[in-house]
Amino acid sequence: MSDTTDFEYVDRAVSLQDLSKRLSGSDWFAIDTEFHREKTYYPQLCLIQVATPQIRAVIDPLALDDLAPLLELLFDPAKLKVLHAARQDLEIFFHLGGAVPGPVFDTQLAAPLLGYADQMGFGALVEAELGVKLAKGHARADWLRRPLPEAQLNYAIDDVHYLVELYQGVRPRLAQMGRLEWLNEDFRALEDPALYSVAPGEAWRRIKGAHRLRPAQLAVLVSLAEWREVRAREQNRPRNWILKDDVLLDIARARPTSGGALSQIRSLNPDAHRRLGKTLINIVLAAGNALPPEVSLYSPAPALTPKTQALVDVLSAFTKLIGERESIHHQALAPRKELELLAQGERHVNVLRGWRRRLVGEELLAVLAGEHGLRVKDGVLTIE
Repeated sequence: MSDTTDFEYVDRAVSLQDLSKRLSGSDWFAIDTEFHREKTYYPQLCLIQVATPQIRAVIDPLALDDLAPLLELLFDPAKLKVLHAARQDLEIFFHLGGAVPGPVFDTQLAAPLLGYADQMGFGALVEAELGVKLAKGHARADWLRRPLPEAQLNYAIDDVHYLVELYQGVRPRLAQMGRLEWLNEDFRALEDPALYSVAPGEAWRRIKGAHRLRPAQLAVLVSLAEWREVRAREQNRPRNWILKDDVLLDIARARPTSGGALSQIRSLNPDAHRRLGKTLINIVLAAGNALPPEVSLYSPAPALTPKTQALVDVLSAFTKLIGERESIHHQALAPRKELELLAQGERHVNVLRGWRRRLVGEELLAVLAGEHGLRVKDGVLTIE
């Protein structure tokens, strides 16, 4: 465990300038954040931790009016940023600076190529790689309070301290195995701004159950979800604080065009009916029966038949055998959802791109073409 005397606490502009200047002398640095988003649409940045082999610092964004010196480093293409489960951290900096930091190295994405589980937590990876058991109990702590307790600060700085050690151990092994370049494809995907900014007109795609609606109902859901997305952003409130997904679905199914019809929707509470009733009815009326052109092309995958399920099981067995052969966790090669799409004829899937295609995708296509099979020999399943 670290001690609070071992790192800098940066809460003044001059200190941030000095820290950023020293960080710029390194080709790479580890970075992590603590944030809240339970009560807001956009994440509230509460703390930033950075480290190199020589530097460890906690930056207090609540005490600083301008993070420009740090953002300049984050957006510098000559500086590698090391993170674990990078997506939420990158989202924060995307909204702060209008761009996605890069290049990045994500230890969570790297772990499966060393045989670890897909989407492995930071604490579990640190324990497996470094033999260190990190303190627990602060992940859900109040990071907005000031001053922060010493235990929370130690917890925060430990993340980047051990992230540095992880990177120093993991990267050379991946390079030795010839797998470092493979990861670059996955890392570049994290730098796509589209990951961090949902177009309001596409918000309906995140609602579970949308694919079960009839076209006229889906047209209403598309409009409702777009309205909610815009309103949530404008008010900086969570989507579900505006209206929950199940309410949007119920309205879309019923397509009420009057206050009386709207009042029959039990999931819509009276207060929301009073505040939003007129708006919701107008949205239903404006949606009409026609889907927007881009939505009319939407065709959900059909339900899996028993024969297709069996084919997915075969593809899954192949993927697991290849993962075992290559010492790569099979979920990192192709999660079952991708195999289901593949079995149904979809070819725009991750397993058919880049290193995954070379390693497993071509073999899966050969299975689908009847050119590859499995056999059992001496009680062991093998690729034929």
